[in-house]
Amino acid sequence: MEKPTVALVYQAVQALYHDPDPAGKERASVWLGELQRSMYAWEMADQLLQLKQDVESCYFAAQTMKMKIQMSFFELPPETHIALRDSLLSHIQSLKDLSPIIVTQLALAIADLALQMASWKGCVHTLIEKYSNDVSSMTFLIEILTVLPEEVHSRSLRIGANRRTEIIEDLAYYSSTVVTLLMTCVEKSGSNEKMLIKVFRCLGSWFNLGVLDSNFMANNQLLMVLFQVLQRDETSTNLHEAASDCVCSALYAIENVDTHMPLALQLFQGVLTLETAYHMAVAREDLDKVLNYCRIFTELCETFLETTVRSPGQGMGDLRTLELLLICAGHPQYEVVEISFNFWYRLGENLYKTNDPALHGIFRPYIQRLLHGLARHCQLDPDHEGIPEDTDDFGEFRMRVSDLVKDVIFLVGSMECFSQLYSTLKEGNPPWEVTEAVLFIMAAIAKSVDPENNPTLTEVLEQVVLLPETVHIAVRYTSIELVGEMSEVVDRNPRFLDPVLNYLMKGLREKTLASVAAKAIHNICSVCRDHMAQHFQGLLDIARALDSFALTTEAAVGLLKGTALVLARLPLEKIAECLSDLCAVQVMALKKLLSQDPGNGKAADPTVWLDRLAVIFRHTNPIVENGQTHPCQKVIQEIWPVLSETLNTHQADNRIVERCCRCLRFAVRCVGKGSASLLQPLVTQMVSVYQVYPHSCFLYLGSILVDEYGMEEGCRQGLLDMLQALCMPTFQLLEQTNGLRNHPDTVDDLFRLATRFVQRSPVTLLSSGIIVHIIQCAIAATTLDHRDANCSVMKFVRDLIHTGVSNDHEDDFELRKQLIGQAMGQHGQQLVTQLMHTCCFCLPPYTLPDVAEVLWEIMVFDRPVLAVIPQDGDKRTSFNRDHNSYSHTLPMTLA
Repeated sequence: MEKPTVALVYQAVQALYHDPDPAGKERASVWLGELQRSMYAWEMADQLLQLKQDVESCYFAAQTMKMKIQMSFFELPPETHIALRDSLLSHIQSLKDLSPIIVTQLALAIADLALQMASWKGCVHTLIEKYSNDVSSMTFLIEILTVLPEEVHSRSLRIGANRRTEIIEDLAYYSSTVVTLLMTCVEKSGSNEKMLIKVFRCLGSWFNLGVLDSNFMANNQLLMVLFQVLQRDETSTNLHEAASDCVCSALYAIENVDTHMPLALQLFQGVLTLETAYHMAVAREDLDKVLNYCRIFTELCETFLETTVRSPGQGMGDLRTLELLLICAGHPQYEVVEISFNFWYRLGENLYKTNDPALHGIFRPYIQRLLHGLARHCQLDPDHEGIPEDTDDFGEFRMRVSDLVKDVIFLVGSMECFSQLYSTLKEGNPPWEVTEAVLFIMAAIAKSVDPENNPTLTEVLEQVVLLPETVHIAVRYTSIELVGEMSEVVDRNPRFLDPVLNYLMKGLREKTLASVAAKAIHNICSVCRDHMAQHFQGLLDIARALDSFALTTEAAVGLLKGTALVLARLPLEKIAECLSDLCAVQVMALKKLLSQDPGNGKAADPTVWLDRLAVIFRHTNPIVENGQTHPCQKVIQEIWPVLSETLNTHQADNRIVERCCRCLRFAVRCVGKGSASLLQPLVTQMVSVYQVYPHSCFLYLGSILVDEYGMEEGCRQGLLDMLQALCMPTFQLLEQTNGLRNHPDTVDDLFRLATRFVQRSPVTLLSSGIIVHIIQCAIAATTLDHRDANCSVMKFVRDLIHTGVSNDHEDDFELRKQLIGQAMGQHGQQLVTQLMHTCCFCLPPYTLPDVAEVLWEIMVFDRPVLAVIPQDGDKRTSFNRDHNSYSHTLPMTLA
């Protein structure tokens, strides 16, 4: 872009904010964005700030200046840094009354400049010395001092670890000066609310950086002012929030209590004085303040957690901290108690690790009170209609309560708590909303109660299934959930199976209860497989009429999963017929879709039926002895033509092809080597479609076939032919510009396939011509920073080399070792060089352990390969396949 005039820039800013035409706004935005990326932005922003024409132009200029300093500071020669600093300080002083957001942007620009400008020594001291005596400058001075510590760890700034350490040490040195300045501001401004908010924000920022001296702060009047503000009933909402944030920051900063003892004691005592203020906020129904106090109490408990567990009731292990949280748990708004959940999680985890019964006994009463409070908070409104909602805010709160209860129940005892909850229902006559909440908590802990010879559990189950249909629908909904969670009780007491199934069937027929009933039936099937075998016909009838019930997709699939699990426990001679019946509905639906003439040129979506078939195949796993024909083999052979036609019809649609491949994958896994008759037609179709539509799921399905048949002598050549046929279009796809980066799933699945070959038939692969090209592709793909793809590449290379290291007493070990030696002789140095390069310049840290494993295998196999130093210059890696070539430039020297 050519250098614009300041008038043109101003005109563009006006268009951005005031042009009534959206297209004009968009053009202005694009042009201004281009300006911000150019070198001219420095000068234009400076001139706009000098002109001070209006808020919009000054805000744009201030934001531009901040962005340029953050992202493009390297553009400025060092001799201009001082002039830039002086200019920014001049601008912030002249614009301090125009708009707070402009002051903030300029303060950020100054802070980012100070952090990157190594020649500006003692910037805090310089700023305080220059502006602290001018009352009118105090606003922007405190703003700069607030954002300065916040920007130290900003990811936008390109500063190294040593520079950050230097900055933090410098800020720590001047931290007491900053606190003294803040206290002076408080004394001079008196009860000026805006100034107090700024002071508390600034103090919190310095606490967050962790550089304030504990001894100095413990005796500082500012701490006293902080708690006085929080204790006053008349404190405004904004000031109260700022003070609360500051106290929370202080508590977080002293989490290592032993090294901050004086300040820790002051904060501990100060927070305990806020109980009365909390009660006053509750009385005035000031929810904002109540939430602030609960945040402070929770942060106090988190900070002193280890002290409380180590010495409960003594010193700063005072259990009044837990009392404060339980007081908050008594507030009628569930949002209040929710703030403390993380602390209770951590307390439970800490006590579980200590495994000290005496210690658990000290905390048990507090957990009991918490559970009672949570049960009360889980109550629906008395006028609530319908079932409990899972997706709204209150539904999500109840789910978090359920998780918390499961994590802390060990402290109270699952059986004791379950019995107490049941007794509240048994002995009283509570309203429906109380009953529902108690059943909800019981459902959360039912699985942790020992089901052996437990009369309470059987009594609960007996009473729940007798609930009349006239009770509130929400009570029925939660009672069905409870029955599903008590499936182990049913398994040990099979006399309950019939009444339980009858109860769940009633729910399944009702629109609002169908999905939760289906989930409960799935649970019963999963746990009571043997007992459910006698009810298989009933499950089959349900499966046939699945779409007549008002089920979610997940619930329908869950029912089929449960049915398949029971099917696998039937006698072998019955499984084939029953599996055929179970699959028939889905197969007929697929046939119907295939027979339809797509009026709009697009065939109907078969994914629902494919997913249902997949879940049936996945969970039908009967025990088949050696020599026996797999009972599912015939059924899968019968279904194959429909799956094949579906795949052909939808071959261009990646989503549907993925579902087809998933279904076929589970079908192959289901019968194992019993699917041999499908191998040739399946591979032929895969290769045929892949030539036109290279969906990566075919590569994954290929890896399943290699895993199942790779050790069969008669299948190896056919599988190798499949690999070679799939590799051709794969390499063509990956050799495109940015091919590796644009197709990480293909890279992932290609090397999963290659790895399976290495694991199942290494000599077959190593003796083939395709191995050279696969290794070259792997070397090129080591630079890919996609987690799964890179992991698959590294696993392939590691396993490949390991076949030449591991003497597993197979007859072909010497041949494998020789073939790996040839491959390493040809590609070893290139591989090592590439790995070194990727470690230094391409890969994120989490991938490095995988690289290390590869280098280790190379070293074990052939240590000299790691010792050769590459020559300067670039080498070009390429491999040719017929008339196609794959190339990737590899830097051969490391900076």
